[in-house]
Amino acid sequence: MSAPISPAPTRWIVAGQLGPLFDDGGPMMIVEARSVFGRRPMHRAKAHLVLSALRHRAAELGDRVEYHQVERYSEVVDGRTDLEVIDPTSWSARRFVRRRPIAILPSRGFVTAEEDFRTWADSRTGKRLLLEDFYRGVRERTGILMRGDQPEGGRWNLDHDNRNPPPKNAARLGLPEPCWPVEDEIDQQVRADLDRWQADGLVQLVGDDGPRRFAVTPAEAERALADFVEARLGDFGPFEDAMLSGDWTMAHSLLSVPLNLGLLDPVEAIQTVAAEHAAGRAPLSSVEGFVRQIMGWRDYVWHLYWYLGEPYRTTNNALGAHNPLPEAFTRLDPAAIESNCLRETIDGMRRHGWAHHIQRLMVLGNWALQHGYDPVALNDWFVDMFVDGTPWVMPANVIGMSQHADGGVVATKPYVSGGAYISKMSDYCGGCAFDPKVRLGENACPFTAGYWAFLDRVEPRIRSNSRMAQPLAGLRRLADRAAIVDQENNRDRW
Repeated sequence: MSAPISPAPTRWIVAGQLGPLFDDGGPMMIVEARSVFGRRPMHRAKAHLVLSALRHRAAELGDRVEYHQVERYSEVVDGRTDLEVIDPTSWSARRFVRRRPIAILPSRGFVTAEEDFRTWADSRTGKRLLLEDFYRGVRERTGILMRGDQPEGGRWNLDHDNRNPPPKNAARLGLPEPCWPVEDEIDQQVRADLDRWQADGLVQLVGDDGPRRFAVTPAEAERALADFVEARLGDFGPFEDAMLSGDWTMAHSLLSVPLNLGLLDPVEAIQTVAAEHAAGRAPLSSVEGFVRQIMGWRDYVWHLYWYLGEPYRTTNNALGAHNPLPEAFTRLDPAAIESNCLRETIDGMRRHGWAHHIQRLMVLGNWALQHGYDPVALNDWFVDMFVDGTPWVMPANVIGMSQHADGGVVATKPYVSGGAYISKMSDYCGGCAFDPKVRLGENACPFTAGYWAFLDRVEPRIRSNSRMAQPLAGLRRLADRAAIVDQENNRDRW
């Protein structure tokens, strides 16, 4: 007599695992835990996207899924012995599942495996974990944008070709409006629920909600990828770092949300874009720039999140930054901000919950770095206020790349600049109350003056960094150094 066949385990899928890549055909479970949305203030558009994605996935799965709406995950999970889960995407979630009798499968949704990265990182005894080295290795192993053992076009890195300022006197790049998703009754119910939760004091929501601008289903994600390839890929590379106050999307893909929700397979996205170059329909600089962002940087920060350990987020403050975030940030309120670049970026976040990477690094991050905002608070703000913010994506980006709080694990020097960079790469400085060429006086640019005040503040901590020798030498030559520092310490207009 044959042994009875054990029933298939029920797979608990979480936000970040909502696409076909995480579905092997068995029974599924989705838990909508309201407490997740009440931990800290959150952008309303982000809360809407997560809830909408969970509910749309449940609707797609139909009878195959258990869908639970509860206060806390434990209400559904505790006492169950029939569950399995693909390893979740945060330290806290992994602790939660490991404390319970839940079968854990290896993580998915990235080009490279956690085990492979750890092997690579452990082998680099005494060497920095450079993105460039990691990225080249992945290109070689996958064959993406390769000709034999050489990179397509003869160069690994085409960043130099992707630094064009915006066209002069242009309000927009002139590209077609992105193909936006269409809201449905699920979105209407999500909006009603968020209204009720906020009225009852259960959540604190910041910023505008709607119309929904990012994909929450695999079908929407595929359309967003196709739209990017058709309408914006060609211009993405050249204007990857450019900013225009009248064009919040520029030529960017807008795929970070569906990628981080697990709706879109990154390998598929990379292969789709690479095929455009192979067919002669897209320039290599644009294609390589996209591949670098997904196969390089996205995988890299995911792996660093696990490799550097959970304390990385809270124990690094190499530049001694302890100032609280201003209300203009925490409330996403641009009303009191006079500098065009910062006002436009904060206002865009209020409206969309999104800004592209140069706005994040060279406007928001640059400002926070200059003003010594607490890196843990800033990291959490990025997680909560950006629609694509996740616990794993921000630490290497914020603690490391943006704030240099890790002292050089991710970036070799602080990413700080004066107003000249913003003036070159945007139209923000035209008509601004401040002049990027002026560092002292009523119209002194807060970024330009703030750059020198920052160097003055952190000089003892960075003087051993050889890449900062030239800026620090410039600081020492400033005849008005003391006046600039005093001005910025007492600045009340920015």
